[in-house]
Amino acid sequence: MREKSAPIPKKSGGSENKVIGIIGGSGLEDPKILTGFEEKKVETPYGEPSSPIVIGKIGGQKVAILSRHGKNHSISPSNINFRANIWALKELGVTQILATSACGSLREKIKPENIVFPDQFIDWTKKRETTFFNHGKVAHIPLAEPFCPVIRKVLLETSKKLGLKVHGKGTVITIEGPRFSTRAESNMFRLIKADAINMSTVPECVLAREAGICYQVACLVTDYDSWHLQKEHVNVEMVVKVMKTNAENAKKLFIQATPKIAQAKKTCSCEKDISKAFI
Repeated sequence: MREKSAPIPKKSGGSENKVIGIIGGSGLEDPKILTGFEEKKVETPYGEPSSPIVIGKIGGQKVAILSRHGKNHSISPSNINFRANIWALKELGVTQILATSACGSLREKIKPENIVFPDQFIDWTKKRETTFFNHGKVAHIPLAEPFCPVIRKVLLETSKKLGLKVHGKGTVITIEGPRFSTRAESNMFRLIKADAINMSTVPECVLAREAGICYQVACLVTDYDSWHLQKEHVNVEMVVKVMKTNAENAKKLFIQATPKIAQAKKTCSCEKDISKAFI
């Protein structure tokens, strides 16, 4: 049976109903960063989200946290139900999403334990559902600026105050995974001007834009991928070793930044771009 395109939920009205979404894993689903938290299962037309959504508050601001790969990192990048994840967050009234993603560095200056807030992406995936509008309508979503400049500015300013080593822009390339790159691929990605590499940002950010949700990913650098001849090539042991520090930095950042993002004046077009996407 042909899949039908499901209507995207309408956002909750009023600033008092604003919910900030956090998508990540490995430490960010820690209930200790929330007050008054509860787990909620959300049914969607696209199946189950990756995990139950933990709802609580950070600094008085309501947040909804989703573990992209499942609570036990049991879902591979290619099998993430991105549409269900974004649909569920929208259903819960999320208007802005902060995401984290482990990534490899493709530039000498971007070091492990740094954070990159990309302003561009390159899609190197091959088999993912990238739109909510497969039937009945075709959405040609504008993505010249694929990430939210308002969120990125707040994250950059907050991370600098916390003394974190960050990069305020860059291009992230998303590969299919779950395998890591060959050295030849890693060098090719450098040639096409990518600065960091991960397996999760696309189509997550695209679907968020279709849903009218502001989205910014914080890429948490764990390694130099496979291109750097003077560094050990990326492997799971290396990634896990750095992830603990990265998760702690991300928690500090999100605890401080979340209330500021909720209060920031929205001067972006993220919410309105879908209205211009149909012929």
